[in-house]
Amino acid sequence: MVLEKNFVITRSNEKPILYDVSYIEDKSLKPIVVFCHGYKGFKDWGAWRLVAESFAKEGFFFLKFNFSHNGGTIEQPIDFPDLKAFGQNNFSKELIDLENIISELSSNNEFEKEIDIKNISLIGHSRGGGIVLIKAEEDPKINNVITWAGVCDFKVRFQENSETFKQWEKSGITFVENGRTKQQMPHDFQFYKDFKTNENRLTIRRAVENLNANLLIIHGSEDTSVTVLEAQNLHQWNSKSTLEIIENADHVFGASHPWCNSELPPDLNKAIMQTVAFIKK
Repeated sequence: MVLEKNFVITRSNEKPILYDVSYIEDKSLKPIVVFCHGYKGFKDWGAWRLVAESFAKEGFFFLKFNFSHNGGTIEQPIDFPDLKAFGQNNFSKELIDLENIISELSSNNEFEKEIDIKNISLIGHSRGGGIVLIKAEEDPKINNVITWAGVCDFKVRFQENSETFKQWEKSGITFVENGRTKQQMPHDFQFYKDFKTNENRLTIRRAVENLNANLLIIHGSEDTSVTVLEAQNLHQWNSKSTLEIIENADHVFGASHPWCNSELPPDLNKAIMQTVAFIKK
């Protein structure tokens, strides 16, 4: 099995993107799976490495990457050494990053004998679920889109009528503590302004209702970060979608960071197997 880490996509006037690929090298064209992490996430979080290996063993070409403004750097891709970049992130930048990743698959000659560029599936965890739904609606090259604990609404998370929002607008910056690293993680107000400028595009319901790609929604019944109601909303908005609720599973399907176990947590393995079956059917 090939596990290649930390490829770099360099871009003029933009921060680079770091990505990993996992596949069995056999000169056969494999379905592509691109994985998008969520808020305060990164490609090397927890058990994502084991997820990549599992998809590779199932015959897929699996790619995971760091969004360019997730707070990581090329030199230190784990955790958040670049909080300035984190504060400058927004949904539009993440959609551009994902588009650049998809384009990279077409243009990187190293992969051309291993990938089926006409068979692309996107998986998004948490906030990444919203990103992949929007991109899949926009890009006819996407065959399947899968959300793992995915969000159904970006706008509601701004809490526009709250005192916290008013203070954010007034000061231009707000901070959210990372419970694990204890960092005070900044959000510049441009994040909201970019959303308002592009609100129609960034409305997940609109994307789901107009989706042509096959949609699988996987959610844990005990998810306290993104409630199961959001999964049910996504399912309701697209009559052709498939909804899988994993009983007693949490937001990260039993995983944590760091993940030192050589085995996947059972709930995360269920999510993988449900996703594999959905793509292969």
